[in-house]
Amino acid sequence: MSSNSNLDDGETGLEMSLIVRLNGESFAIPVRHVHEVIHEIPRTRVPNAGGLAPWLINVRGAVVPLVDVRRRLCMPPHDGDDGQIVVLDLPRGNESHRLALLADGVEEVMEIDPARIEALPLRGAPWPAEYVRGSVRRNGDLVLIIETESLFEPDPSSPPLH
Repeated sequence: MSSNSNLDDGETGLEMSLIVRLNGESFAIPVRHVHEVIHEIPRTRVPNAGGLAPWLINVRGAVVPLVDVRRRLCMPPHDGDDGQIVVLDLPRGNESHRLALLADGVEEVMEIDPARIEALPLRGAPWPAEYVRGSVRRNGDLVLIIETESLFEPDPSSPPLH
């Protein structure tokens, strides 16, 4: 899946999002940031790496940090060799940085109407508000919309992601 600005429908205001599963929850990532989805590939643990990007992977000859966002989302870390990898191109200033997200699975591409986005409650939500922009309903389930700008930002105490 290649990134394509036409996948966000400017005329209707709908945002196309890739729905991924993390620890039994559904999360939406804007398709404009998705470079491709790949099945599990070998990963290399980085000694002394922080919890955000503990591995590196080889994506078509490029070394890419593999991010496990579960700790940031107050979930137990991923332990196992299963899952799917979502390769992202995230803007930072005038540049684009590639990184990969380890997901339990990829479900579908969904149109999200910004008018249907519900704010998270100020108290009681298990996910930190700085990492989740809001939620929408899909077939009775809650889909959380990831705030990509903050979720993938490295901790000041961790090595850079690029």
